[in-house]
Amino acid sequence: MKAYDITSKQIDIPYLLKLGKGKIAKVGKYLHDKGMTKIALFMGEGIEGIVGQPLRNGLNEWDIVIAHEQIASDVDIESITSTAFFLPPINAIVGIGGGKALDYAKYAAHLLKIPFISIPTAISNDGFSSPSSSLTVQGKRKSVKAGIPYGVVIDLDVIKNSPDIFMYAGIGDTLSKITALKDWQMARDKGLARYVDFSAVLAYNSLDILFLKHSFDIYSESFQRSLASSLTMSGLAMEIAGSSRPASGSEHLISHALDAISKEPKMHGIQVGVATYLCALLQENEHAQGIKQVFEETGFFACVQQSPFEYDEFVEALRIAPTMKNDFYTILSEAGSYDKGLHFINNDKFLRAVIVR
Repeated sequence: MKAYDITSKQIDIPYLLKLGKGKIAKVGKYLHDKGMTKIALFMGEGIEGIVGQPLRNGLNEWDIVIAHEQIASDVDIESITSTAFFLPPINAIVGIGGGKALDYAKYAAHLLKIPFISIPTAISNDGFSSPSSSLTVQGKRKSVKAGIPYGVVIDLDVIKNSPDIFMYAGIGDTLSKITALKDWQMARDKGLARYVDFSAVLAYNSLDILFLKHSFDIYSESFQRSLASSLTMSGLAMEIAGSSRPASGSEHLISHALDAISKEPKMHGIQVGVATYLCALLQENEHAQGIKQVFEETGFFACVQQSPFEYDEFVEALRIAPTMKNDFYTILSEAGSYDKGLHFINNDKFLRAVIVR
């Protein structure tokens, strides 16, 4: 087994973490309390009409100066770099919206080494709290190190009004920790990955936050609060591990492959969720039936059936998935995994309903 250096490492954590109702209106106060009085604001397309008024009222009330404001409509790394180094003097970057706006703002803050405040308007994946950004690099989507946010603000009044599919995507991305952690354990046992116990425990605990609930009503405030908390903890688990291993395994490789070959890729969390169930079956994971139960009770399965995956695309994604990352061992690295996966796709009742010819 490969030996690893045992060294101490500084862990960054969000120093500002607010989760609850009416939080958008208080962003100005949160920034003021941290001495962040001059900011750059990056918003997603259409977000102004959703949160603009309460956000701006709060910023004005606490004398927060918006030195630069921009709609983030792309995540091209060259565009972000060009923007970042021409920003006026500021002491924080605030990103608000979906994945593009947050990834854009997060990477700009990383380049300038200043605090980034992440304000998601939907909880469809753990990107809002993760230490990386999903960017376009030379025309291809890449996960690029960007550092964990200094602050995360989640307003449940905003989250509850996001389309249902965003909530289902968040559920899919949350459950992916089950197969990712199993892949990580298997890689550790083969001497192919450095395993960080505390990170793994935190990732497991993020699952408990969601699954120990008595109800899986996606419209309930308690469920949405738990889902948001779980995804936030996932980001911290990755920061502690120093890699995406606690949250990304075989199921993410299939999703990356789908992104590469699909005519119309689906939301990340939807792709990852279906792949999680398939990979759990491949792993003979003890939680496979639990995953199925959660997907059934929340309505995730029914949602995916409304717009199922194209059979040939999904099968091809399964075939090429192991090539998506070099030196990244998962269950898909095992001989015969493709044939076994194909068997499940063809014979499992759920998979046949969401992956159709």
